Amino acid sequence: MTIPERLARTVDGLVCAVTQDYRTGVVLMVAWMDDAALEQTLRTRRATYFSRSRGKLWVKGETSGHTQYVREVRLDCDGDALLLRVEQTGPACHNGTTSCFDTEVLLADPDS
Repeated sequence: MTIPERLARTVDGLVCAVTQDYRTGVVLMVAWMDDAALEQTLRTRRATYFSRSRGKLWVKGETSGHTQYVREVRLDCDGDALLLRVEQTGPACHNGTTSCFDTEVLLADPDS
């Protein structure tokens, strides 16, 4: 079975892509991929996503210089999410922070 045949997509043909720092394990961002974005990512090792707002592919860092070199891509057990483990250059978030998840904690472990 090919990789595209294993994907469980949303109604608009997308699959969720969680991006994680390869060295630290920090979750950097979440984006969306269509088949073309996944194929380009696997072929080039440059993280490529599908922009829902612009309706087209975008290569992470193409304009900002904050690139993602893809070290590993994993498919979850249901086929509805991908995990990209990347080497991040510069901040991953469009607002200039390292991670899109470092702005607000909704619940924290009281023992940590």
